Amino acid sequence: MHLLDRISWSVVLVLAVFLGAAPFTPEPHLVEKLRMLSQGQLVKPLDMFDLALHGAPVVLLVLKAWRAFGPRGA
Repeated sequence: MHLLDRISWSVVLVLAVFLGAAPFTPEPHLVEKLRMLSQGQLVKPLDMFDLALHGAPVVLLVLKAWRAFGPRGA
């Protein structure tokens, strides 16, 4: 988990915003793929890869925030 501490917040935020929102029009890929997942239409390997690619920085941001600000474990 020390790797999360070494990645700067600015890099994680920029990646999460730009990859999470890209392409900006007509609909961000992350929103589109999450909608497809909820409707059970996420079946193509390329769509799954898109979800992983565009969602990874957001997951990284959540993990980094949890590590920095989350409850301290017992």
